[in-house]
Amino acid sequence: MNDREPMPALIDDDVDQVDADLVTRLRLVAGAGAADSDTGLGAPPDLSELAGRAGLLDVAIDSVDTPVGRLVIAATEAGVITCSYHDQDEVASRLAVAVSPRVLRAPARLDPVRRELDDYFAGRLTRFTAPVDLRLASEFGRRVLTALGGIGYGTTTTYGTLAGRLGRPSAARAVGHALGANPVCVIVPCHRVVGADGRLTGYAGGVEAKRLLLNLEGRRAG
Repeated sequence: MNDREPMPALIDDDVDQVDADLVTRLRLVAGAGAADSDTGLGAPPDLSELAGRAGLLDVAIDSVDTPVGRLVIAATEAGVITCSYHDQDEVASRLAVAVSPRVLRAPARLDPVRRELDDYFAGRLTRFTAPVDLRLASEFGRRVLTALGGIGYGTTTTYGTLAGRLGRPSAARAVGHALGANPVCVIVPCHRVVGADGRLTGYAGGVEAKRLLLNLEGRRAG
């Protein structure tokens, strides 16, 4: 349907915070009818399921508390597109502009990512398996972030070394900027890149978060 009204940039799946008209619209577009005929018990609707059935869920978003602070995670059909230290509304607004306005808080859809993050911070996971969607990065940024796959758990490299691997030995500063703009922190391990002298330099979550991640992985960060 081309005459659908646009959805808000961020729809919360808490029915108490959602306008009843929006719930009705989602049910009708999803073909579920205006009433909750599935249960007949007045149970709160699963908005993420309704939006998905209606073709109105392009990006699932939620937040998760971790030892390095609250991370906002989001995923498209292609994979994890965001694991960010920024505020959820800020992330949702960026996704609405860069990807699609159909951004919905959908915790269940992000459970696999949340479980991997929990296992990582518990020391049970050394390599993330969730696919990633790097479309928020620039073309050069995607090259840099993809190259991080060669830096294993518990190891580090330098900005200059990484630039050399990319065939751009004089581009250490550009590599640093690309890592600083990493939209999928922790999962895409930009924290494993350090200064030429081993010092911990800029990181989206702060130097202390970077130190905690490296210490967790067994690389004692000074």
